[in-house]
Amino acid sequence: MIKVVDARYIRDYVIWLKFSDGVEGEVDLQEELFGEVFEPLKDKELFKNFVVHPEWLTIAWPNGADFAPEFLYSAAQVHA
Repeated sequence: MIKVVDARYIRDYVIWLKFSDGVEGEVDLQEELFGEVFEPLKDKELFKNFVVHPEWLTIAWPNGADFAPEFLYSAAQVHA
């Protein structure tokens, strides 16, 4: 199972991620911020406020938004 082990804000809606298998890459989530839980994250100050959730093993925001680590891994592969 792929897990996010580290994450850093880069710019705009781009986050650098490191995964449990050592793969690293940047993911631009701007086009993914639609729907009730993700719309608030269009505010960049809110977007920057993510953590690597210790139980979910992915990035998550205080409002409960998160992305599946498999989705992030796939996106990072494209942009890595």
